[in-house]
Amino acid sequence: MRALLLTNPKATSTNRRTRDVLVRALGASVELSVEETGYRGHARELVGAAIEKGFDVVAILGGDGTINEAVNGMLAFDGPRPALMVIPGGSANVFARSLGLPNDPVEATGAVLEAIRAGRRRTISLGQAIWDEGGAAGPPGSSRYFTFCAGLGYDAEVIRAVEGLRSAGYKASPTRYVYTALRHYFMTDRRHPAMRLERPGRAPVEGVFMAIVSNATPWSYIGARAVTPTPRAAFDRGLDLLGLRRLGPAAMANVVWQITREGDRAPRAGHLLHLHDEDEFTLAAHRPVAFQLDGDYLGECERVTFRSVPAALQVLV
Repeated sequence: MRALLLTNPKATSTNRRTRDVLVRALGASVELSVEETGYRGHARELVGAAIEKGFDVVAILGGDGTINEAVNGMLAFDGPRPALMVIPGGSANVFARSLGLPNDPVEATGAVLEAIRAGRRRTISLGQAIWDEGGAAGPPGSSRYFTFCAGLGYDAEVIRAVEGLRSAGYKASPTRYVYTALRHYFMTDRRHPAMRLERPGRAPVEGVFMAIVSNATPWSYIGARAVTPTPRAAFDRGLDLLGLRRLGPAAMANVVWQITREGDRAPRAGHLLHLHDEDEFTLAAHRPVAFQLDGDYLGECERVTFRSVPAALQVLV
């Protein structure tokens, strides 16, 4: 089995010594080549070259952003694709943990090596976002796949703010996300919702402030605690959505309490909008709103169509 391992040297939770140990462990079980990512979009380019060279597996040691780039590189090809192997190396590692992998990179390496020995693979769906307008998110007609979540509105605004702090040299810790979310909440527009939900054959739903689109659960983590706004979302189903039609302090506090407590019940409130196991829907806005995929801020958009892509990828897990 020939495998290409992509490592992100800026990954949050690994260092050079840990990477060397993991490379040796993987190299003892597969014919391994190693490449480091050097800039945004580099993982996608490296994966494209790996497919052309006939690699059987693409392994990622990095965070959710590096995984997303690699997955988009794999889905750019119509023919047979290599399997994906994930070793968590970022700050949240939502995709890896959603697959049931340990959050520790050494323990996760042991789990994927066991999957290799057992010949165990899991087929998962992906989400796809398609938008028409240009701007920071990409040229008109852009599309991009996502593994576990997308968002429009307040959550993407928080991610944008945290990415700005990371560029200034601050670490993207769970505490910093919570602090940034609280601080940013008081700066966001809580009176004039920008979005509406559109579905084929259905009347549109107006007045959406924030939309969370899920391909799996959980949506994120605060340390070890899972955040589950869409607990029925799963890799073998369509897309789920939680839309917030109020952003007042009482409404937000109630939603946050529900999605961070233990249990598998969806949050309940009259102002919440739920979709489950959907093939396609669109979020349209009358002004540009912040947009993120898999925790990666993409810019602002006014219209995004979300589609489920069944059986899109095989993962060694």
